[in-house]
Amino acid sequence: MEIDDILKELDTIFREILKNDTITLGRETTAKDVDGWDSLTNMRLITAIEKYYDIRFGLREILKFKNVGDLCASIQAKKK
Repeated sequence: MEIDDILKELDTIFREILKNDTITLGRETTAKDVDGWDSLTNMRLITAIEKYYDIRFGLREILKFKNVGDLCASIQAKKK
């Protein structure tokens, strides 16, 4: 699974959760870059991502994510 493919899938998830069809994520995107991405929304996003990919993130792992690229790398590693 390629990072660019994961980014496209995450775009769809983020757009649905945040109800914003204009979101386009990049590897360096952070919560500060996206209107409405707060701590509560972050947990909703993580839950939706876990369900979509049928994976689980640990709390420590989530806390280490600095940007969407870190999230993509974790998804990629779990789906190998």
